[in-house]
Amino acid sequence: MPRLDASELSRRLGLHAEAACRHYLSNGRRQGNYWLVGNARNAPGRSMFVRLRSSAKGPAGHWTDAATGEHGDMLDIVREALGLVDFKDVAEEARRFLSLPHPEPDTGTRAGKASRNASGSPEAARRLFGMSRPIHGTLAQTYLRGRGITDLAGTASLRFHPRCYYRPDEHSPTETWPAMIAAVTDLHGHLTGAHRTWLAPDGSGKADVDTPRRAMGDLLGHGIRFDMADDVLAASEGIETVLSPRIVLPRMPMLAASSAAHLAAILFPATLRRLYVLRDRDPAGDGARDSLVERASSAGIEVVVLSPRLEDFNEDLRLDGPEALRALIRPQLVHEDAGRFMALAT
Repeated sequence: MPRLDASELSRRLGLHAEAACRHYLSNGRRQGNYWLVGNARNAPGRSMFVRLRSSAKGPAGHWTDAATGEHGDMLDIVREALGLVDFKDVAEEARRFLSLPHPEPDTGTRAGKASRNASGSPEAARRLFGMSRPIHGTLAQTYLRGRGITDLAGTASLRFHPRCYYRPDEHSPTETWPAMIAAVTDLHGHLTGAHRTWLAPDGSGKADVDTPRRAMGDLLGHGIRFDMADDVLAASEGIETVLSPRIVLPRMPMLAASSAAHLAAILFPATLRRLYVLRDRDPAGDGARDSLVERASSAGIEVVVLSPRLEDFNEDLRLDGPEALRALIRPQLVHEDAGRFMALAT
């Protein structure tokens, strides 16, 4: 292979971003158009995400660690994963990797277009959401009722698919399960991805599979929205965590980011002046919260963290009921927001 400069080595590694991630970041896994892993040193976890295909957000192979704020390209991953110090050693390793056979990159050919329409693409996410039906009267509504979420007003971003494909891994046959489908949208409401929660056949809980929740499409910076935000927004990781306080705050716009890593990276509306972060009491949730608080504060946005009594707000709702949840949340709100967004007690 000819001697290439750093930028060209980085670009070529980006063309084989998924193969490089599988090689150097073997403790991670693909989710949609990203590779999720703990950090650039291949620690287990989900706080670092590597873009697997170039988009308007940036080139393939670029990555961000939501826990630390670090970012870089594939050459940085080679350096960190192998513990290399000198650039000549990094470049030599990159050239060695690039000399190996890898699947052809997406070049815009018919095969490339088919790849863009594959299971992880925004186009596939739009098709899945379009084929799904409104949530009312479905197993998805049964599932949410079992989680104590009975008010589904303003949940047009949620739909139901009776036979959604599920594949445990690339070597396993495809199965079908009922699933709750959530639209992932950008700041303008354009659908960029979809989140799937596979359900038990009777809707009594999540499906008995290894990973009952998965997202697909362009996720970075986006989320599952329940009303479009203007000056105030509440955000958290999971759909149920967001829909639970929404029982008592039905007029507050909310967003579910689908994971701790994506929560830390959500984009803010230009008009946003106050952000409520709905806390989950776990290490990943605390790390995402801290990163999000730092980003929002540096953008001049007031941040208020709302804390559950138990592990998360859905557990509070299920075990204590809506009135206890109201009593827990109200004193944590900015005073003017309590009157503006909180439903009257019944």
